[in-house]
Amino acid sequence: MTGSSAPRSDTDLVERVHALQPLVRSHALRAERQVRVTAEVVEALAGAGIHRMNVPRRHGGYQSSLRTQVDALSEVSAACGSAGFMALIQAGCAFIAALFPDEAQDEIFTHPDVRVGGTLVPGSKAVAVDGGCLVSGNSPFATGCQDADWHLLTASADTGQGPPEMLWLAIPMTDLTVLDDWNVSALTRSGSNTVVAQEVHVPAQSVLPVGPLLAGAFPSQRHGADSFYHMPVLLLFCAWTAANALDLARAALTEFGERIHQRGITYTFYERQHEAPVTHLQFAEAAMKVSSAELLAADFVGLIESRVTDAEPRTPQERSRIRARCGYLARLRKEAADLVGSASGASSLHRKHARAGFRSSIGCLRPGWNSC
Repeated sequence: MTGSSAPRSDTDLVERVHALQPLVRSHALRAERQVRVTAEVVEALAGAGIHRMNVPRRHGGYQSSLRTQVDALSEVSAACGSAGFMALIQAGCAFIAALFPDEAQDEIFTHPDVRVGGTLVPGSKAVAVDGGCLVSGNSPFATGCQDADWHLLTASADTGQGPPEMLWLAIPMTDLTVLDDWNVSALTRSGSNTVVAQEVHVPAQSVLPVGPLLAGAFPSQRHGADSFYHMPVLLLFCAWTAANALDLARAALTEFGERIHQRGITYTFYERQHEAPVTHLQFAEAAMKVSSAELLAADFVGLIESRVTDAEPRTPQERSRIRARCGYLARLRKEAADLVGSASGASSLHRKHARAGFRSSIGCLRPGWNSC
């Protein structure tokens, strides 16, 4: 594992990640062919410190502010939506790993650049045994699993009464098998294959019940009084995914603004698309949707961060507002992508635009388009 040379501070993290955009873009076509982010990009992101954002400081991590995390993830997503998506999943899973019992954290965070992946689909079953549990099953959508060190597997456990209990199980990737089954039309480069557990023994300290966690209770003693780790996980994922979605929309708009000066409109007298008044209307409407989404994101990211230093829990109304705005943000960026996509013509489907990021952006934002 390289990346250990990452700076000890996140002071210039956003700038470091921004400087990697040409590299990330240049690997887009190869990443699409191999259906995963290239090893060079993975290592470059690690070297910049992207994986340290939620790793505890005692283990060499940054515990970066949410604003810094959103900005850093946005820089990755602007160059490649799949690389950005993988980065946000691993950032989120590192945060969750820091809520596990302290003994598990010592096993997971053996170095600050550790890559922790995870799945949310409870495709596996856990059975209680002495000292922990045995888990078996297939868990799909394991983004970046081929480049992860640990995996947080979601499993259900029979309680004997009522509905099953949902668990997160911290498992080394060496104990899991990866199925090469990621064959999709969007987020192609994310390598979100299925991971398989076959009677893997998970010790008790590597088990984290999901229900209490979502209610704000977790077993880590070290972080029990650390306000950073009391930020609600579901609301954090709203912020992280917003960063990914917004910069995909921004990238699509930027590429569209460049391409309209390079191509005409077939069967019209416009030799360049920007000469047509309708193009300016299309660009302006898409830009306003992106700008509105940015305002929504800034509002709820600020709301989440504003409570980091106080002990007041977020009210149900605040939680609902954040999740509603995240959902509406997703609608706005999809509408912006639909506008740009419909105005881009058939030439936008050429693979050469994956290198520039255009197909990457539109493909992730519009289901059915290849690719990302």
